[in-house]
Amino acid sequence: MFTGLVEYVGTIESVELCEIGARPDSAGARSDRIGASIRVQAGPLLDGLAKSGSIAVNGCCLTAVDISNGTFAADLSGETLRRTSLGEMKPGKRVNIERPLTAMKELGGHFVQGHVDGVGRVVRLEAEGANWWFAVQVPGDLARYIAMKGSIALDGISLTVAGWHDNIVETAIIPFTYEHTNLSSLKVGDAVNVECDILAKYVERLVESKRESAESRMTIARLVEEGF
Repeated sequence: MFTGLVEYVGTIESVELCEIGARPDSAGARSDRIGASIRVQAGPLLDGLAKSGSIAVNGCCLTAVDISNGTFAADLSGETLRRTSLGEMKPGKRVNIERPLTAMKELGGHFVQGHVDGVGRVVRLEAEGANWWFAVQVPGDLARYIAMKGSIALDGISLTVAGWHDNIVETAIIPFTYEHTNLSSLKVGDAVNVECDILAKYVERLVESKRESAESRMTIARLVEEGF
């Protein structure tokens, strides 16, 4: 569990794709890009990070499998490569890093699980005085979780939805956030990890569960009426 308050901007040292086996992709083609290993320079955040510990990179919760020479390494599953932008990372790319929330830590952002829902694309990053407008087009299947003035995590940054239209999330960025995250290195077209508010997803599931329960009772009642 994280808060979406970025602690450090690290850099990708390496990304190595692993040919673990072949699997059909959504288009039916065979692909060997099933997994990968990523190594990240994390600076002072390595203090206290233990092997097998959790850490978020651009909002994606990873497990540190090796710590050495000022870096940590993590394995990426096929699901992670499909759901996040980490498979597109190149050496030198700046990434947002956050350690997990602890019991005594201030919850200054919102609850971020580190379970990325999909990949969006930057469509706008423009200065407005000392501040910035940052807009990301999100996948259509995530649109139902977006609400004006609601919370959203973009590349692991806890942000407030200031505008919403045509599957595009608009957010207002203050100078501190711009300077202390990877936002200053993004450009239009870049991939951004999107995690929607966990509360919206649980509300949706509760509604679905009640509907399924109601449909089940109606079906049983109908069977009784028919003499079964």
